[in-house]
Amino acid sequence: MNATDSDGLSFVRERQEQMEGERLSPLATLSTNTKGRLIPEPLDPLRTEFQRDRDRIIHTNAFRRLKHKTQVFVAPIGDHFVTRLTHTLEVTQIARTIARALRLNEDLVEAAALGHDVGHTPFGHIGEQVLDSIHPGGFRHNEQSLRTIDLLEKDGAGLNLTSETREAVLHHSKPRGDFLNAADLDALTLEAQVVRVSDAIAYLAHDIGDAIRAGVLSESDLPVDAREVLGTRHSQRLDSMVRDVVTTSWACAGYDLSASDGTRPRLNLSPQVNSVVTKLREFMFDNVYMPAGQGPEGENARLVVEFLYNYFINHPGEIPERYFEHKDPVDLIALDYIAGMTDQFALHTAEGLKPGITSDVFIGRV
Repeated sequence: MNATDSDGLSFVRERQEQMEGERLSPLATLSTNTKGRLIPEPLDPLRTEFQRDRDRIIHTNAFRRLKHKTQVFVAPIGDHFVTRLTHTLEVTQIARTIARALRLNEDLVEAAALGHDVGHTPFGHIGEQVLDSIHPGGFRHNEQSLRTIDLLEKDGAGLNLTSETREAVLHHSKPRGDFLNAADLDALTLEAQVVRVSDAIAYLAHDIGDAIRAGVLSESDLPVDAREVLGTRHSQRLDSMVRDVVTTSWACAGYDLSASDGTRPRLNLSPQVNSVVTKLREFMFDNVYMPAGQGPEGENARLVVEFLYNYFINHPGEIPERYFEHKDPVDLIALDYIAGMTDQFALHTAEGLKPGITSDVFIGRV
């Protein structure tokens, strides 16, 4: 009897594990088949291993800070623009919907979706671009999310999550172009693929809404075939993409095993929707994501991140002691500290170190 069985509650977890085996797809990832944690731990009496991952992520400081991190638009005027936290919640719900429809492990996709962006920088992709350009090792927010989970949370102890959740977090990021043809998909669980595609569905839908709200786009600016195939409202676009993933991926999730050619199963979109989504992503990169950092607020955000990085490299004694737990190089410690900042904290810190660095557009936020 292990330590958690002595309280007599382990039957709760065991019943859930049994239900997974009975109701999930033959190709779903069962919590009893996890590859485990970096540091072995006793089983929990009430929760499966992936449920424990979910709970550990949602109670972290890194997760809480997402509410004050930019998604796309820096310093937007209005209460209804998406933040990194609301984006994360939308990704999570979309992923759960797809996983439940395909009878995949909903707990695993929930855990990974909740944790996929905990390493993202302040000021969204602007902050990521600056750190990638000036840090010798480059910067990728998906890698930083895993580093946050493994090494930075709990004052350097990390969360000790399962291999499957960590894999899904690391591989959620997608290149430009047709991300469904990426080579690394062959090694991913179906649940990791659900998180990956759900992230794209979520940000395409809500970023269009924010761009229209900000006056950057109008509905008529969107590609004609995107409006014809996906619809002209936020809810229509979401519904069209989610339904297409479920319909097209039904066989690969294990319901038509005779269709398998022996390769690792993949989630997919129909050729028509995949083509439209790829074109729409490229349109958004060219007309929203790349231009988003070119205005005065974007330029000031770049200046703030670059200043903070250079300052803390030269003044490491001003970085909180907990970031030195693993004795990493100073430039990496500075990167960890800055990547974890919220927009407001980055602005407040920079203004305190160099008064006047914050532009007028940010004054009310410092």
